[in-house]
Amino acid sequence: MTTEQYKSEMNKQTYIVAGSDMHLHMHEAADNARKIMSRINNEYHTGEEISSLFSELIGQKVENFGLFPPFYTDYGKNISVGKNVFINSGCCFQDQGGIIIGDNALIGQQVVIATLNHDLCPEKRANMLPAPVVIGNNVWIGAHATILPGVTIGDNSVIAAGAVVTKDVPAFAVAAGVPAKIIKTIEE
Repeated sequence: MTTEQYKSEMNKQTYIVAGSDMHLHMHEAADNARKIMSRINNEYHTGEEISSLFSELIGQKVENFGLFPPFYTDYGKNISVGKNVFINSGCCFQDQGGIIIGDNALIGQQVVIATLNHDLCPEKRANMLPAPVVIGNNVWIGAHATILPGVTIGDNSVIAAGAVVTKDVPAFAVAAGVPAKIIKTIEE
């Protein structure tokens, strides 16, 4: 299975059966991601070098990009990043299901973005269902927030530190809490 075939199936939210070609591809690709992350996380790099390594990791050239390592992902190739994005240290992206980050997004320290759920049935627990996470333009995600599979965060929104986002957040909203709820609206 190629990366493009895999991403196509993930974008269709195809159910992943443990031991299938998709599952095996996921593990092979994770090995490649670990190699690149090891280079990002275990040596000093200039901003340009980090941008180059991150571009290699996701298979897309990033523009005006900032990252404070360490950074962790278990696939890499299903992350899409807009212009002027900053990702702070310690973030964990589980990106098989797809992560789309809009322009001018700010992602705080140790943010977790998950795009896979395991089957709830104990006999099928190793099987997975992907669902993408979409982060709009000008979104600020505070430190230690967790974004769960299938969530879309609208443009210009803020996710408070420590929030667990289980549902979509509209544009110009501030969401906080566990589970996150809209606590205010941002004036345009």
